[in-house]
Amino acid sequence: MSFQNLVVVVTGAAQGIGFGVTKVFAAKGALLVMGDLNADRGTAAAAAIRKEGGQAVFVPCDVRQEEDIKHLMKAAEDEYGKIDVLINNAGVSRWKSPYELTVDEWDDILNTNARSCFLAAREAAKYMKKHGGGAVVNMASTRALMSEPDTEAYAASKGAIVALTHAMAVSLGPDGIRVNCVSPGWIETQDYGSLKQADHKQHPVGRVGKPEDIAKACLYLADPDNSFVTGTHLVVDGGMTRKMIYEP
Repeated sequence: MSFQNLVVVVTGAAQGIGFGVTKVFAAKGALLVMGDLNADRGTAAAAAIRKEGGQAVFVPCDVRQEEDIKHLMKAAEDEYGKIDVLINNAGVSRWKSPYELTVDEWDDILNTNARSCFLAAREAAKYMKKHGGGAVVNMASTRALMSEPDTEAYAASKGAIVALTHAMAVSLGPDGIRVNCVSPGWIETQDYGSLKQADHKQHPVGRVGKPEDIAKACLYLADPDNSFVTGTHLVVDGGMTRKMIYEP
């Protein structure tokens, strides 16, 4: 699987899953355009990719702002002449009782997580269409399928992403653009060594996930050779959502 000279735009690319995705795509020869709200982290992340021999540029982007998204896609076109792949990864979460969650907080989560996927896919598709097509991968979550208490806005945003994915797959298919989504389960992005054995045992595969696990799923969905895969919702959770849990 090679992405040599394919242009890949990643939102929320400065840390966590987003940065993990950029590293894996860079290792496959992709040309990275990294968007993120945090300019210092984004600049450092792109520099880290280049230090390892990859090609990456950073573009500041607040995905809540339509004009920032338009600027990100134009910057990718200006830098590399095309867009082949978009990874819609940017997102926020907020655990708060539904009795206390404000309308502004609800809107911020939905706009950051779900609306941005639509806007970014729409803008990237304009450039993809000119060059014969491309692939969009949206980052959903297993929270689209199950919940903890006090996660209403986050769950709603991730469920919206799953639905948006199949809708856009149908709409953009005639232009050669495939749209799929990944739902990560428990992915540890900070101190993996601090996890307990009980954490790992919750997963049938015997471990908590890592950003590279999600990056590999993105590689599969973005690979031009997988031209028959669109509208797909790929759950990558180590089997956790399939394990029945009984209270003792």
